[in-house]
Amino acid sequence: MKLVCAPPTIPPAHDPSALRVMLYGQAGSPFRASAGEAARREIARQKLAPNARAWDFLSIALAVVSADFGVRRDNSPDGWTREIELDIAVQDPAFWSTQARALAGALGFLTTDRWQLRFLPGGLRVPPPTGAKRPASDSVMLLSGGLDSLIGGIDLAAAGRRPFAVSQTVRGDAQKQIDFAAIIGGGLRHIQLNHNVQVPGAAEDSQRGRSLVFIAFAVAVATALAAYARGETVPLFICENGFIAMNAPLTGIRLGSLSTRTAHPEYLGELQDVLDAAGLRIHLFNPYAAMTKGEMLIGCRDQSLLGRLASMSTSCGRFQRFNYRHCGRCVPCQVRRAAFLRWGHADATTYVYEPLGKDDAEHAQFDDVRAVAMANAQVRSDGFDRWLGAALASAYVDRDPTRAMLQRGLAELDALHRVLGVT
Repeated sequence: MKLVCAPPTIPPAHDPSALRVMLYGQAGSPFRASAGEAARREIARQKLAPNARAWDFLSIALAVVSADFGVRRDNSPDGWTREIELDIAVQDPAFWSTQARALAGALGFLTTDRWQLRFLPGGLRVPPPTGAKRPASDSVMLLSGGLDSLIGGIDLAAAGRRPFAVSQTVRGDAQKQIDFAAIIGGGLRHIQLNHNVQVPGAAEDSQRGRSLVFIAFAVAVATALAAYARGETVPLFICENGFIAMNAPLTGIRLGSLSTRTAHPEYLGELQDVLDAAGLRIHLFNPYAAMTKGEMLIGCRDQSLLGRLASMSTSCGRFQRFNYRHCGRCVPCQVRRAAFLRWGHADATTYVYEPLGKDDAEHAQFDDVRAVAMANAQVRSDGFDRWLGAALASAYVDRDPTRAMLQRGLAELDALHRVLGVT
């Protein structure tokens, strides 16, 4: 499927087969899509002045997430892999055309689709606002409302850093993001942004591409900092435990739809290459790439604050589906519960499915619970490396520490299953 993504002021060549996406504007028709208008307004309201390449990168990310929502997987020949063509209006189409293949590769790894990107002139040009502000923050971090980004913020503040916290607003987590930003380090500079993608018809549920726009929001903010204006390289912290970041398939059938890659070293490394080529002095960094979630909890530099806030955070992959409660049985919930067990602190989180050892289709026999049990059973019978397979086959992965981390992470899950009586 083809999408033509440009601001409303640009009339692209007419293509009746393409979905028109109005970037930074309203759709104006039930047959069009739109994205980014609210984010542009909020950046202007806070008087931030991202540079032109950062706006282009955000335009690309908004086009990608629009396609991710607007192109349904069930219409593809295999029910999953999509063929997506994007025509995207940017300020510097000549440069971005040199990055089309690299971006398509990163997106292919992220979403397991086939992407083709072309760049058009006429991308959004945003003059610096009157009285533009250059925040004094020394870095940028993604603050999602999740447990890992909470720990990351606490650790950064304890180390003397003052990150600008960037949140992608999600229903059920917006207030947590505000609360965490207000508490960490006595209060962090904070912005909440949303892609606000609207597409005709029913949206695709899998939405593997959302992480790109989250990173693009943070890139835009990073280029607006005083440190960036001084010529410094700005760290962009993506705080995710290594076990979930790697997301090695638990079983042989969990290669596509059930294994997300939003913080995988391969994906982040490929994006870093694009940012470097664009001359964007931003360093993507996950300080927890070699740590399990349990190790993050144990190692957090303010145990008192973490003890007060940890159970308020969100980890569940189905949080909205269960009326903003943790399901308790998806892989992220199991990793969370295993981490609390390893930490040795009471977990005050309310889980819809608490007793995973109960032998029925909603508990021990649920797919994600069974997948974790099968992974540990394979490790016991065939050895860890047989289970691991080719999961470390990437030039961006530090093999030995990553292998050891995955082994410890799987052991945390095994300990949870033993305590809960999962067989």
